[in-house]
Amino acid sequence: MVPTSYYILLSAILFTIGVVGVLIRRNAIIVFMSVELMLNSANLAFVAFARAFQTGNTVSAAAMSGQVFVFFVMTVAAAEVAVGLALIVAIFKNKHSIDVDQVHQLKG
Repeated sequence: MVPTSYYILLSAILFTIGVVGVLIRRNAIIVFMSVELMLNSANLAFVAFARAFQTGNTVSAAAMSGQVFVFFVMTVAAAEVAVGLALIVAIFKNKHSIDVDQVHQLKG
């Protein structure tokens, strides 16, 4: 059995990579992918803690709360992708670029 600390370390590394991607990159698609990476690292931490607090072979309500929360995070992430890609397509139609620095130049 893999210790929970390994999962948390992996989650922290993935979250750090996502933060660096959001702060450094200017491409909107890369920024959205970095946000997704941060959400998935949080999901990994939720599932790791839910597995760590599982008692014996029975699944308690406290152990399932981590997986239920991950389900809701995945639902919000799917909605974010749909809205984000719609915004990227709308911006690309007007500017022919998806550079985040040029978004403030859109006038409607």
